[in-house]
Amino acid sequence: MDISPLQKARYEYKPKLPKMLRVGVEGIAVQEGDKTEAASDKEKISELFPNTYGMKEVYFVDGESTAEKKKHVIGVILSGGQAPGGHNVIAGLYDAMKEDNVESVLLGFKGGPSGILDDNYITLTGETIDKYRNTGGFDMIGSGRTKLETEEQFKIAAEVAKKHNMDAIVIIGGDDSNTNAAVLAEYFKANNVPVQVIGCPKTIDGDLKNDDIEISFGFDTATKTYSELIGNVERDANSAKKYWHFIKLMGRSASHIALECALQTHPNICLISEEVEKKGMGLNAIADYIADSVMARASLGFNFGVVIVPEGLIEFVPEVKKLIEEINETLAKHGERFTKLPTWDEKLGFLTAALSVESMKVFNLLPLDIQEELLMDRDPHGNVQVSRIETEKLLSNIVRNRLNQRKQEGKYNGKFSPMHHFFGYEGRAAFPSNFDADYCYSLGYTAFLLISYGYTGYLSSVRGLAKGVDEWKAGGMPITKMMDIERRGGEDKPVIKKALVDLEGKPFQYFEKHRELWARETAFSSPGAIQYFGPSEIADKTTITLALENE
Repeated sequence: MDISPLQKARYEYKPKLPKMLRVGVEGIAVQEGDKTEAASDKEKISELFPNTYGMKEVYFVDGESTAEKKKHVIGVILSGGQAPGGHNVIAGLYDAMKEDNVESVLLGFKGGPSGILDDNYITLTGETIDKYRNTGGFDMIGSGRTKLETEEQFKIAAEVAKKHNMDAIVIIGGDDSNTNAAVLAEYFKANNVPVQVIGCPKTIDGDLKNDDIEISFGFDTATKTYSELIGNVERDANSAKKYWHFIKLMGRSASHIALECALQTHPNICLISEEVEKKGMGLNAIADYIADSVMARASLGFNFGVVIVPEGLIEFVPEVKKLIEEINETLAKHGERFTKLPTWDEKLGFLTAALSVESMKVFNLLPLDIQEELLMDRDPHGNVQVSRIETEKLLSNIVRNRLNQRKQEGKYNGKFSPMHHFFGYEGRAAFPSNFDADYCYSLGYTAFLLISYGYTGYLSSVRGLAKGVDEWKAGGMPITKMMDIERRGGEDKPVIKKALVDLEGKPFQYFEKHRELWARETAFSSPGAIQYFGPSEIADKTTITLALENE
């Protein structure tokens, strides 16, 4: 198959390792820090994870390795949605493993966690790895969303591991996938299964982060990809001067993507779900906020603009959030019965009996298509699939009604022609930026170090990411440190706590300082395409969010 010159060049790119890792596995020692506690719900988490709770943080330092030298057989799984850089995690893991012992074996389980349950795998060789270095997507072994959460599944995983003489499993995934990794590690430990479990922090949403995980891999590439597209739309809007573009961006539970893209592109409006919830802004208040910008720009002769909408916004609007929670609970208990109802009227009758009066009022105010989208099949966690809800169209419709009302009152005489976009899949499998290529390779390398020193239930961690690669520091963090209890599918379950946008943090404060000007003026910024070559300050530049957080 012919490949493009860029693809060939990316295959040949040599990811930069932190200075501390360049000495090779023989020259890397380990230090342990303090014992850890869960993010919240400490007592419950400690009861659920008696064998893996309270473990110490781990730091790798210069020094002679004391890890046992042996042949490793390691399984690797890509779990959840794609994120740029996943292939480089596998490449870093493979290279470190082979550097330690050339006889070690890496098994790639195909199609996500179901691969280990079905014993569906390929033996990854250097030839295979070389075909995927520095490329986007998860097509080396595929991904999937099967949850490893039942004792029956754990037993099967243990049997497959024993069959292949595996001593470790690396799960590359987001918060839910790494929650599964923590549960699997606990099961293995409790049942004396001699298999370690290590996770790697993946999600373009950016909500898998804390002091130890400064950024999840894929966020850098995805936000740069979306920002290029938004910048292009802004250029077009400023050229045609006749459309208001409503752009929905991926990011279900947090608005990190929307905020980063706003910092890069300066749209007229960027809604931040966390702020909407804190201020208790209903749909009408949000519509008024956007309509005010439309009117202000119209008064300057600008009947065009750009509005960024986070994918999960609808769940943060107080009255809609309550409605969704009640629908989720109802369908978790009676979903099969509900889906068998033959007519829409019968389904409405069922909901009227099941939901509170207040929530049913909100439901009846929504357009029919949004009502239907709220009742679609749930995701694997029992929640509404917000990516299917066309929030951008809902908002533009309400804004149009608001503007028509103001026009009738003689307060507005501009034009409002909305266009709609959803940028999501466009960024999930892009060629990873140099930052993500380097970061992911280091995460994979570090995952092997954790395995070589015998750790389990840990997340591979690389810190100091706002600095140059030379200064990055590698280590590991117990997954239970990030966990709390959350309501899922009508039950309380241990999960990794999602990191939402900090409204007191520097990235949001910078945005808040400038957004009034952006709402009125045409201050668009076009960051352009991701740069892979050239000066480090351009080719290796990371996100504005990370830079501001580390000022």
